[in-house]
Amino acid sequence: MFGCKCFYWNRLTDLLPMEPDIFSLPAPLPEWPQGQGFASGKMSLGELEVVKITRFEFVWGCGMSKDKNKGVSFYRPVGIPDGFHCLGHYCQPNDQPLRGYLLAARVIDSYLPDTDHVCAHVKSPALRKPLDYTLVWSPDDGTEGKYSGFGYFWLPRAAEGYKPVGFLVTDKPGKPSLDAIRCVRDDLTDKCENYRLILNVGSKFSDFPFQIWSTRPCHRGMMGKGVPVGTFFCSSFWNAGEDLSTRCLKNLNPTLSAMPNLDQIHALINHYGPTVFFHPEEVYLPSSVSWFFKSGALLYKSGMTVGEAIDASGSNLPGGGTNDGQFWIDLPSDDHRDKIIHGHLGSAKLYVHVKPALGGSFTDIVMWVFCPFNGPANLKIGPMSIALGKIGEHIGDWEHFTLRICNFTGELWSIYFSQHSGGEWVDAYKLEYIEGNKAIVYSSKAGHASFPHPGTYIQGSSKFGIGIKNDAAHSSSYVDSSSQYELIAAEYLGEGVVTEPCWLQYMREWGPTIVYDSRAEIDKIIKKLPLMVRYSVENMFNKLPVELYKEEGPTGPKEKNNWFGDERG
Repeated sequence: MFGCKCFYWNRLTDLLPMEPDIFSLPAPLPEWPQGQGFASGKMSLGELEVVKITRFEFVWGCGMSKDKNKGVSFYRPVGIPDGFHCLGHYCQPNDQPLRGYLLAARVIDSYLPDTDHVCAHVKSPALRKPLDYTLVWSPDDGTEGKYSGFGYFWLPRAAEGYKPVGFLVTDKPGKPSLDAIRCVRDDLTDKCENYRLILNVGSKFSDFPFQIWSTRPCHRGMMGKGVPVGTFFCSSFWNAGEDLSTRCLKNLNPTLSAMPNLDQIHALINHYGPTVFFHPEEVYLPSSVSWFFKSGALLYKSGMTVGEAIDASGSNLPGGGTNDGQFWIDLPSDDHRDKIIHGHLGSAKLYVHVKPALGGSFTDIVMWVFCPFNGPANLKIGPMSIALGKIGEHIGDWEHFTLRICNFTGELWSIYFSQHSGGEWVDAYKLEYIEGNKAIVYSSKAGHASFPHPGTYIQGSSKFGIGIKNDAAHSSSYVDSSSQYELIAAEYLGEGVVTEPCWLQYMREWGPTIVYDSRAEIDKIIKKLPLMVRYSVENMFNKLPVELYKEEGPTGPKEKNNWFGDERG
């Protein structure tokens, strides 16, 4: 079979249990408050209406070994409502519960936004059958009927002015029916990109390379219109040089009708709001912003030697503009300083920004936590832990995590855990829950990065066990974001629906910049290390975020890239 050394290909009975595990959240979903199209199971994109399909029928699977859990399976949607059409098939690894989705689409005949669009609509329907199919790949040797249990991957050939948005998979060599899928008019689609590699049959293992990728819209964030269909992308050497690209859908409905209204937002936070646990040895706890101001934080302007007291609401902070380096916040030099840097857990709350994600098919609930002080970093080298002095310290620490909610059902889909200059998306089935559907977020000691599980996480070279140490653990110090929160922004609801606090408009630094000879500090540490690890440690330091090398207060939430953009990860 093409000299394949590691891979093997099987039918369902050989590879998978007849009924793979299907994930569901720990508790039933509540009845959400009424209003608009949130959690209705369908979504209007303008000229198209889409529904979410979660029932699948197995088509074909492949594996890396005889361990059934290391394979990949492909599915077709079942139970598509009358009038709706398939846009592609679904695939996922076998080592996770089945929880995918596919969108099916139909044309909204009554959608007539303007005269020009009416003419285009009459001449060119939104959906159209493919003209033919291109066989992208199969492990079969091309002898028709010889391997009837093998998988065949088909890309629809769209008519001019149309684009395919997904592939079809069959277990027989004959081409699928032209009625099995629809292509979408070009102007109703958006560009997408390969995201995560799901399957790689490379030249090392086979004479016939083949890859499967998950996809996501190229243009994401608050203003992105791209809507993922739930399908995959595949490519092979067979079609080298050919255009095998697919698209995602585009939401052209300006009302974002599937987004939650204000009552639904509060219901979502009450139902899903995670509990944030701080390390049992944490001494730099969070506080509310108003407590920070009232406790003695001072506003400084360039050229001033005396700071100005800040109003509890931040009304006297300079608003708007950009971080021009002319203003910063500092702490008093008297006895109040030590009190402030340790925070005030009783006043702490999560500051919530709600925004559209993936073309309004998901809602991102971004939860910001404020700590008056970020503690010093610790270096881990194998079993050793070395304190890095002032490296990593700064006044005013803003950290966050993001809940991604599916607007078709109101389900928690995943959580993004921000970790210093990076972070990771974690699917709902991998989360730890404390009560009902409320997940747990662990805040790391001193640095307040977010993690899904307790443990020690290394930022640096995990291969050699060298890096900045992040310790996360359960403790009696926590904040329940389902009740201890303040909604600070939801721009899509319109002006005046959510009143943004004055301090949110402060675009400058929440702490002073104090530059010190970090190279000298690092050299002292490196010289104390065994020769065998010095080179690795020095390389690791060169890759660490700039903020670890000087004491610099961060800017506020609205100055972060993820305020308007998507999370990194």
